[in-house]
Order: sequence, then structure tokens, then C-alpha cells
Amino acid sequence: MRRNKKTEDSGFNVWRSYSDMMAGVLLLFVLIMSVTLFQAQENYKKSLKEQQEKIAIQDAYITKVLEQQTALEEKESLIASQDETIKSQDEELAMRERMLAELAAKLDEQQAQLLEQQAQLDTQSRTLKSQEQQLGLQAQRIATQETSLNAKTAQLQEQQQKIDNIIGVKAEVVEALRQEFARNNVSVDIDAQTGALTLDANVMFEVAESELTDEGERALSRILPIYCRVLLNQDYKQYLAEIIIDGYTDTAGSYEYNLELSQQRSLAVAQYLLDIMGDFLTYQQEGELRNYLTVNGHSYSNPILDANGNVDMDASRRVEVKFRLKDDEMIQELNNIMASQRNG
Repeated sequence: MRRNKKTEDSGFNVWRSYSDMMAGVLLLFVLIMSVTLFQAQENYKKSLKEQQEKIAIQDAYITKVLEQQTALEEKESLIASQDETIKSQDEELAMRERMLAELAAKLDEQQAQLLEQQAQLDTQSRTLKSQEQQLGLQAQRIATQETSLNAKTAQLQEQQQKIDNIIGVKAEVVEALRQEFARNNVSVDIDAQTGALTLDANVMFEVAESELTDEGERALSRILPIYCRVLLNQDYKQYLAEIIIDGYTDTAGSYEYNLELSQQRSLAVAQYLLDIMGDFLTYQQEGELRNYLTVNGHSYSNPILDANGNVDMDASRRVEVKFRLKDDEMIQELNNIMASQRNG
């Protein structure tokens, strides 16, 4: 029985050792678990702290990121606005570039036109320079002509004064003739401008004859003394150049026949004047009359026309007695010169 107790004690010791060992193992396990749990708790705390720090960092980072995102969004909005502005500016720039291109084309065209105009201006300048030189020469000629013209003008003014004096004298002579004929109750056909006296050949001569009729002589004896006394008056004699007797015929017959007839008739009147001049002139005046007297025959030149333009045969047969003052030709020439100068 005692052996069984030993066996039992031995088995009990084994189990006890095993139990102790297991208890030790358990204790070790508990200890390990405790250490592990403590380390895990510490690690958890540390990890939690780290996580909190990371979360704080993340929160700060997120805040910063949000701030940056907000700033970025603002920048993006600004960039978008700037993009719109740039796009608008690009469009405006493109439009300006097109306008500049058009302006450049126009400027090129205008430049070409300006070059062409400059060439024309150069040509015109050369032409103007040539014209200026010509004008300078013309101005010199004009100055010379002006000097000459001034001299001629002074001369013409002087001659015009003479003309006015002569015209005034002629008008005085014509008026004196008219008054003298009126005072002697002698009716005559005298031109108010020239003082020409027209004698009717139908009264003076028979048809186709050159001998004075009695009636013609009586008419001449009343007319010629008055005419000659006035012209040979001392006031007018100094201006007198000629006393003219002109004979005219009608247009019937040849020129030669009428030329001879007109000359013979004017000579007959002149001869009658010379025959009677001693009755009304002094001896000195007779000599002066011979010096002044001129006789012409004109055939049927200068016929008298009627209102219808036809030759008035009776009026064309006539003898004219007229006078010419000194410088009459000069007056006519000067009148022509002055007329040409006025027209020029």
C-alpha cells in the first residue's frame, strides 16, 4: 500500500511540477501578455499621439491646402478672367493687326503715289524753274517795254492833247461855218462832224455836162466866199492844211467816162472859185487859197445809197467842198495806235 502512496506521491509531484510549470508558463504568458499589452497600450498611445499629431498636421495641411486651393481657385478665376481679357485683347490685337495690314497696304499705295507725285513735282519744279527763268527774261523785257511804253504813253498823252486841241479846233471851225451860213441866210448841206459841204450836181450842171449853169454859179457865189473866209480866218488858218473840192458821179456809164466827168466838174467849181476870190479875199489870202486848194475826181466811187440799199443816182451826182486840218493823218494814226493798244 505504501508503494502505491509513493507512486501516488510521485505522480502528484509530477502533476504538481507540471502544474507549477504550467502556472509559471501561464504567469510568464500573463506577464508577457501584460508586457505586450502595456507595450501595445504604450504603442497605441504613442500611435494615437502620432495619429493625433498627424491628424493635426493633416488638418493644418488640409487647411493650408484649402487655403491654397481657395487661392488657386481665385488665381484660376483671375487667370480665367485674364484669359478672357487676353482672348479679347488677342481678338482686338488681331483686328488691329488686320487694320495695320490694311493701313500698311494703303501706306504702301500712298507711298507709291507720293513717289509718283514727287516725280511729277520734280518735273513740275524743273518746268517751273525753266518758266521762272523765262518769266525773269519776260520780266526784263516787260520792264524794258514798260519803260518804252511809259515814254510812248507820255508821247501819246502829249499827242492826245494835240489831238484834243485839233478836234476842238475842227469843232470850232464847223460851228463857225454853220453860224456864218445861218447869219447870211444861206441854206447848205454841211456835215456837222467833218464840215464837208455837199453841192447838188443836178443844180450845178446839166446832165453829162461839166460847165456850170447860171443857177450853179449863183449858188457858188453865195456859198464859196463864206466857206473860204471862215477857213482863212486868222484864228483857224494856222491849223488849215487843205481845202478840197471832190467831184462824184452816179453809176451810169463806164468808170473812165465818169472819172473824167467828175474831174472836169470839180475843176469847174475850183476855177469859178479862183475867178471870184478877188471879190472877197485879200491879195495875201488869194495866194494862201491857191496853196491850200486841191481838186479831185472820184468817178462813181462812194455812191449814195437809199434806205433800201440801192444807189441814189441823183444824190450820188455831187460836188463836195471840205477842208483838212494839219496833223489829220497823225490824228488818224494815233487813234489807230491807241485803239490797238486798248484792244491789246
